[in-house]
Amino acid sequence: MVSDSTLRRGLIVGNYCHDVLLRDSLLLAHTLGGAPSFITPILDSLSLPFHLISKVGPDFPFSPTHPPLVIPTSHTTLFHAHFGSSLPDRVLNRVAACDPIAPADLPTGSRFAFGLAVGVAGEILPETLEKMVEICDVVFVDVQGLIRRFDGEDGRVRHVGLRESGFFHLLPRIGFLKASEDEAEFVDVEEVRRWCCVVVTHGKDGCEVFWKDGGLRVDPFGADQVDPTGAGDCFLGGFAAGIVKGLAVADAALLGNFFGSLAVARVGPPALDSSLFQMVKDEIHKRKGQDLPCSERRDERLGFQKPPDQDQFYASLDAAKDIIMCQIQESGWNILSSPKGLEQNHVKGLSLNPFHDESITSVNGEP
Repeated sequence: MVSDSTLRRGLIVGNYCHDVLLRDSLLLAHTLGGAPSFITPILDSLSLPFHLISKVGPDFPFSPTHPPLVIPTSHTTLFHAHFGSSLPDRVLNRVAACDPIAPADLPTGSRFAFGLAVGVAGEILPETLEKMVEICDVVFVDVQGLIRRFDGEDGRVRHVGLRESGFFHLLPRIGFLKASEDEAEFVDVEEVRRWCCVVVTHGKDGCEVFWKDGGLRVDPFGADQVDPTGAGDCFLGGFAAGIVKGLAVADAALLGNFFGSLAVARVGPPALDSSLFQMVKDEIHKRKGQDLPCSERRDERLGFQKPPDQDQFYASLDAAKDIIMCQIQESGWNILSSPKGLEQNHVKGLSLNPFHDESITSVNGEP
């Protein structure tokens, strides 16, 4: 028999990365990246236990709270993110990629209450996601890990349609699929919502939730954006935590918007003070039903309709956000130093000159 404490444990699958940020061809920062670096602080701040499967190479200089697997024969995944006055949006290039995460890398003989498939560089294979849905009661999936493809010359990120991705057949077995507004163009939301709940994020405009019989829009929180990197990851971490904690889907989406707004206010992963987040945990506790039930009962309990008193929840989170942002700003929120040794060990030998970049396109070259 599986214990109740084990059932509430999660499984996160996705690789850590090195992110090199360049603005107008000038080096802005070297930061820890990858979805786990943004999601794990959120789950920790909300006291949700989990097991992480993430791969890096021996060139990885960071010491995160949840360490990755070091693959001696591989390099850590590296992205160059380009910003600037001549670029309408952030442009990404994958410069190096660590080994993919295989089904054999996942724990054996374990059962998890929830899973997050959060690949960013093609590291999640169809067979790996299939193994996740077998060992997790409900799986949250970031579609970027399924539809991203990478140019063979400069690593520019492109998208392929979800139906052509090799993952489409798994949609009836996952619980939630998250996509950005741009990624949603490759998903066919009207079709996919027949199989699973689809959450589409709209940045400063909040998000939308779609299910088989309806949909709703959830309000955003104001934010002074410094770097959008990781905002979607933080959204998904907050959203998944809300569902697992027993919130209605609309409230969980509001919690996702809350964490997404914190992410854009600094460069790199969020620094979350657990004592400050006790306020957030208290508000969640006031609104929660029961912890995530087993999969056969889940659809009866999700509660897709917007709660009538959500404005009160929004006001409470907004007040907590003001306090948290004050602390972030006092700590130098827009400056993040590179870890010691990163430049010597990792950036040396890699060109920091910008590639000739274009906006993200589909694999066939169409916008």
